[in-house]
Amino acid sequence: MIHANFLLENKYSEELYHNFAKKMPIIDYHNHLPPEQLATNHGFDNITQAWINGDHYKWRAMRTLGINEKYITGNATDAEKFEKWAYAVPYTMRNPLFHWTHLELSAYFGIDELLSPKSSNRIFEETQAKLQTQEYSSRGLISKMNVEFLCTTEDPTDNLEHHKSLAKSDFTTKVSTAFRPDKSILIQNEGYNDYINSLSVAADSTISTFNELCEALKNRIAYFHENGCRLCDHGLNQLYKIDYTESEVAAIFSKKREGKVIGFQDAQKFQMALLQFLSETYHEFGWVQQFHLGALRNNNSRMHQILGPDTGWDSIGDFKQAEGLSSFLNGLDATDQLTKTIIYNLNPADNEIMATMIGNYNDGSVKGKVQWGSGWWFLDQKNGMIDQLDALSNMGILSTFVGMLTDSRSFLSFPRHEYFRRILCNLFGKEIQSGELPNDMEWIGKMVEDICYNNAKEYFKF
Repeated sequence: MIHANFLLENKYSEELYHNFAKKMPIIDYHNHLPPEQLATNHGFDNITQAWINGDHYKWRAMRTLGINEKYITGNATDAEKFEKWAYAVPYTMRNPLFHWTHLELSAYFGIDELLSPKSSNRIFEETQAKLQTQEYSSRGLISKMNVEFLCTTEDPTDNLEHHKSLAKSDFTTKVSTAFRPDKSILIQNEGYNDYINSLSVAADSTISTFNELCEALKNRIAYFHENGCRLCDHGLNQLYKIDYTESEVAAIFSKKREGKVIGFQDAQKFQMALLQFLSETYHEFGWVQQFHLGALRNNNSRMHQILGPDTGWDSIGDFKQAEGLSSFLNGLDATDQLTKTIIYNLNPADNEIMATMIGNYNDGSVKGKVQWGSGWWFLDQKNGMIDQLDALSNMGILSTFVGMLTDSRSFLSFPRHEYFRRILCNLFGKEIQSGELPNDMEWIGKMVEDICYNNAKEYFKF
């Protein structure tokens, strides 16, 4: 299924990939891997535990094919769950899952045949034998992919004990975290006050006013910074252009702490006020801030009630993005407090908005200071990546792009970097062949290396 020149359509594409892209280490600056499993060098009993459990991409596909939830998140055995996934795989052709599945089997296990009911038992047994060795532990799987640096995502209340443990370990991949304070921002969420109470405990402070909330979050930012964190991340529907006063925001927070209902407009004012404070603080600490915009989450209320968030019930939203994003970035830039920023869109209709928005705030102080992030979630497939690369090339400067990330909960997801690199090299290779780009392998090869690794290395200064 997977061969040396997979997705590479001519000799120029092949040369760019094999001589330049393939050798570059991986910087995976945004993922959701569980740091506890890295700290303990967790071992997996079988491929279901490493590959299917927690992967809502696979779960959505299996449900679509009429597979009972018992074999997805239920109490079926790991062997039964894998058998059902093997049944599903041939039906996923033209979905990125088909390519990812076989890239991952090839990269980690050297298995280059189609996963199907015919091969299911044999592949389960072969991978099980390997996974029960140290070479295929959580750290071993990361090391196999030449990952130099990875960055997980943690809530401000996290004590970072596993990151502290990793910092003292002999694991050669450097592991850090990104600060994810969404639960403090989304004031209309159920359980908000309970969350603020837990933040109060983590920050060892009382949080009864908006100013106290800001101080508690700054306290946690300082704590994360002391433990090596240099990034934050926000997963929001959109940013809003809305006026507010300090007294209004203080009253909104006090009202919430009293257990009263917060209306949508007040929630907007609160969100933007707190984001303003957080972003000014990120600038103070020299962090990179990330904004993932446009997901419509937890659409199926019945299944969300049963299984909880991040279990496969999210989709693309059609939120208005340009005006609020511009207003927010402009407000920070006006006081020279706009830190390095990466924005991601989930709706492909927003591609050109993002590609042009970043140019408004690249002020010459830092190369690629404001970035448009790689194709994310529903867009991290072949067409989504190509569309993002094309729009960025046409409306920005592709050569400054900080490249791909996994945004995954799976230790077997790192071949997504290979997928991106093959697609990138093929784009360049096709345009060399057509005469649209010069046949200058030294220069274009350097651009490829920069996009795959060097730009991220310089940008994040890990």
